Amino acid sequence: MKLQKRINLFIRLSKYFLEDNDAWKLIKKSAGMQNPWFTQEFVELAIQNILSEFLDEAKLNAWISHYHLDDNVVAKKVGVVMAGNIPLVGFHDFLCTFISGHKIMIKLSGKDNVLLKHIIEKFAEWEPETRNWIEISEMLKSCDAYIATGSNNSARYFDFYFGKYPSIIRRNRTSVAILKGNETMQELENLSDDIHAYFGLGCRNVTKIFVPEIYDFVQLLHSFSKYKYFSDNNKYKNNYDYNLSIQLLNHKYYMTNETTLLIENESNFSPIGQLNYSFYKDENEVLKTRYQLDEIQCIVGKDIPFGKAQHPTLFDYADGIDTMQFLLSIS
Repeated sequence: MKLQKRINLFIRLSKYFLEDNDAWKLIKKSAGMQNPWFTQEFVELAIQNILSEFLDEAKLNAWISHYHLDDNVVAKKVGVVMAGNIPLVGFHDFLCTFISGHKIMIKLSGKDNVLLKHIIEKFAEWEPETRNWIEISEMLKSCDAYIATGSNNSARYFDFYFGKYPSIIRRNRTSVAILKGNETMQELENLSDDIHAYFGLGCRNVTKIFVPEIYDFVQLLHSFSKYKYFSDNNKYKNNYDYNLSIQLLNHKYYMTNETTLLIENESNFSPIGQLNYSFYKDENEVLKTRYQLDEIQCIVGKDIPFGKAQHPTLFDYADGIDTMQFLLSIS
């Protein structure tokens, strides 16, 4: 399949998203029924970011030009194990593999097996030739290379089964933020989006903040008010209540706006409904001593601005590994 034909499919997909016809509306609703964490608000957020950052024609062509893609790629079969923590989280891997000129065999996550499956079906409807290039399968056998995303535990299995092939194997990651104490209310509200979007389930969500030794948390808690409606979500509320009960039983100090807990904790990972924090004396020392870099996806307030964590661009590769360069290296 020619490169331009593949590009045209993604451009047509962007128009399909924007048309928002009844069939697509039903699919989005079905995704939420299949996975209650996929609320319509967050399904739309994921789609809007794909539209603005991945399917914008100018950005897409600039990204393709950066890698000097052409029709001379030797097509291999790439097995991709998709994550399912947030809606369409595997879309970037799908885009990279297909646009690079390789055949793709996908194992969908049981948590997110509605949206991308529908997209693949639309590709086959628009261009029947894609049936020879895109396949959904429960077993990823006879592939030349693999991209697999999962937990630290599942990564051990991926290493065992895929390690002898060219592969990218991703493990648990999360994001942190560094605050200086002079942030505006708008910046704090943007940070609140980084924390709460997708209920905090994404690896780009901020689950830990570092603050100066003297820090007033009142404004930060106020900035969370946009997401107080999370208390109406049973799954979220159950997690919040459980984590609150642990603090109460252990007589631990906590702060809350009754939707999000603030807990002093050294861990970079925090459970749903909780945000960990640590104090620092020297901002420069934070990067050297206070967390494991191999756990971190984004550093908000340093590498990216507040509010941009869940708006990755085409060049924002998971775990900092250039997926496109990897795919080109195996051809």
